[in-house]
Amino acid sequence: MAAFEYLALDTGGRSQKGILTGDSPRHIRSQLRDQGLNPVDVRPVEESERKSSGFSLFKRKIPVANLALMTRQLATLVRSGMPLEESLRVLGEQVKLPRLKSVVAGLRSEIMEGTALSAALSQYQNIFPQYFCAMVEAGEASGQLDDILERLAEYTEQQNYLRQKIAVAMIYPVILTGVAITVVIALLTYVVPEVVRVFNQTGQDLPLLTQWLIISSDFVRQQGLVLFGLIVAAFILGSWLLRKENIRYRYEQIILSLPFIGDLTRTIISARLARILSILTESGVTLVDALGISMQIIKNLPVRESMSNAAESLREGGRLHTAMNKSGHFPPMLVHMISVGEESGELEKMLDKSANHHEHEMNTMITAATSLLEPVLIIVMGGIVLLIVLAILLPIFEMNQLVGL
Repeated sequence: MAAFEYLALDTGGRSQKGILTGDSPRHIRSQLRDQGLNPVDVRPVEESERKSSGFSLFKRKIPVANLALMTRQLATLVRSGMPLEESLRVLGEQVKLPRLKSVVAGLRSEIMEGTALSAALSQYQNIFPQYFCAMVEAGEASGQLDDILERLAEYTEQQNYLRQKIAVAMIYPVILTGVAITVVIALLTYVVPEVVRVFNQTGQDLPLLTQWLIISSDFVRQQGLVLFGLIVAAFILGSWLLRKENIRYRYEQIILSLPFIGDLTRTIISARLARILSILTESGVTLVDALGISMQIIKNLPVRESMSNAAESLREGGRLHTAMNKSGHFPPMLVHMISVGEESGELEKMLDKSANHHEHEMNTMITAATSLLEPVLIIVMGGIVLLIVLAILLPIFEMNQLVGL
């Protein structure tokens, strides 16, 4: 039996989506009619997963948090001694997300047909990355599938925690920036013109700061939409240019060369790389293969090129730490700990320690950056508002002085 995804209409004309198992699409349609539903579309889970348009439950990626929870639940079920097919059945009952439920149903269908879990996972490459499938395959070969699933759950949870931490840390700065920009635009659009009208009636000479404010106000009111359109166009053009590999490569080189941002980028990459290499090598994957798999999680092109060169050096009998040190893209601590691991024969342990170190350093740097960003934004935005207020008040002060004389 296989898993099928269906779209049907009930007697009231409302659409119903779900998953059913059966021998064929015709069998599924018969089941739906027995339930009083009118089938509209029925297709195997694997087919609907590969579709990019039309009816499908897979319009968006599955959230990392849901994937981590599913992985941990599966690890717990497998560790309890329950057969894999039965574990997936129970897991399918626990999962609430329709898209994830469909994936679990598809996996169970493959397992029932005798397919290995790693091979079944590889059919959903837009959900389960290659390193995920490779680690499961290593766990199957070593008989430690439950341990590997636990490690995978920990890794995905850590990545989800990092995303959430950055998102939460950026909420206040984004709100502050949005409010400040709104206030500035409101002042330039509504307040400044009224003040200018009063100043024009007096006929006095205006200070240079006030003149610049008037020019800015006129520009925002007359060309504001054009400016907004140019900003949007520049953003779209930049996104399009970054799809070109040579431009993206140069851009990411510049990012790596920046004082603080470059260090933070290298630290984040090193933490992810060390963690994945640690899990893969501990799972029995060769270091060369582990490097090849790890390259998929590294989006920075210069660093990915360095990893490719390191893998080639390993194939030729070289040392990993030598190739990484030569690239200049990896922190000295990571290179040193890999060197110690290669010399002592405990590379997996040193990679794990390096991952812990760089994850801690990464959290520290992110906390420091977000803590510093808030007061800087307040000072900058406050300074802009102060200049606007001064530009309005200066002519008033001069007028009072003239009246006093």
